Amino acid sequence: MRLHRPHLSPAGIKQEELRRHNLSLLLRYVHLAGPTQRATLTARTGLNRSTIGALAADLANIAELVREEAPGVRSGAGRPSLVVVPETEHYQALAFDLGVDRIVGARVGLGGTMLSRKVVPLPPGDRNFESVVALTVTAARQLADEFGPRARCVGVGVAVPAVVRGTDGFVRFAPNLGWEQQPLGETLGAALVEALPGCSFDRAAVLVANDADLGALAEHTRGVARGHDDVVYLSGNVGVGAGVICGGRPLRGHGGYAGEAGHMIVNPAGQRCRCGARGCWETEVGIDAVLRAAGHEPGDGTTPRMVVADAQAGDQRARHALYEISRWLAVGVGNLVNLFNPELVIFGGELRELLEAVECDVVNMMGAGGLTMSREHVELVPSALGGDSPLFGAAELAFAPLLDDPLGVAATLPATGG
Repeated sequence: MRLHRPHLSPAGIKQEELRRHNLSLLLRYVHLAGPTQRATLTARTGLNRSTIGALAADLANIAELVREEAPGVRSGAGRPSLVVVPETEHYQALAFDLGVDRIVGARVGLGGTMLSRKVVPLPPGDRNFESVVALTVTAARQLADEFGPRARCVGVGVAVPAVVRGTDGFVRFAPNLGWEQQPLGETLGAALVEALPGCSFDRAAVLVANDADLGALAEHTRGVARGHDDVVYLSGNVGVGAGVICGGRPLRGHGGYAGEAGHMIVNPAGQRCRCGARGCWETEVGIDAVLRAAGHEPGDGTTPRMVVADAQAGDQRARHALYEISRWLAVGVGNLVNLFNPELVIFGGELRELLEAVECDVVNMMGAGGLTMSREHVELVPSALGGDSPLFGAAELAFAPLLDDPLGVAATLPATGG
């Protein structure tokens, strides 16, 4: 269904903007909170009951973005407050997390429900740009085949371990993938538009961002950082990145390149990093560093969890490895705490597998120096969304235009089966 926009006077424009804002407010709330009674929406948004009723009716009747149901359990006297439910099956995003050894893709419905998930391994040693784009397109086709006849694809979000230009998804540098100056947003967008004609989105609807930034977004909106306005999320796999939330807003930097914590110089006498510098933080705490310190070679099938188990079983080399990782984590996390004064430092990716084993040592070593006031209330916590934080963040990236202008964007999205 397409909406016909009448010519509006200045007063009409203001009214239309207010309506769009309020529709966005309501849809965003139920997208993040899930099914919500009208009475709760009235209390939380500050809008009156009749306005909430009219907005919910518009979202339901004009675009089928939500539906209204009677509450399952009635409490109190009087007419029960209807529950506004996001239409998970009608509006879906495709989300991808491009790793150094696999591509993870998912269909995520409005409301944040993961409907299906696929993992495509990358062949050993084959991380070149063209191969990764082709495998992502293959995964997207498989996921799109699962759309129901009434489903609408709102767009595609992509998380990548790279320095990404925010305006167009251009990858400036992805050292652990071996990429430089690659137009990921443009190339993948064009390929997906051609491969998924039934989705009827344009290449601008394929949005690309740094994986740590998207991990921070997901944990802030759906995970352990809900209700916290100052957060650092660490994405720890082969490399290390940081997504930073300051005052409730993501910290992006002038060109969108903020958060490359893995390339802080912490040990000038250390190893050469893939970025070309010596002694970057990720050379000391990245998963490859953990495995080598414990006597394993990356790619031999050993995981951080196995290293922790070996240490707990008394293996001296594994214990020493965890101590060394704790020492360098304390240096890097301490620097980030001094810089950003967060409430939470979230360990994501494979770093979360290490947190329980190293937390006490990291906290004790951080306490040996630095600014006490910055460390007083900070907590080190594992990600609530596990390894899928960047994937959920990529879905939020894809949903953002719909949440900003629900009826306007919905009008451009025909059903994938139609």
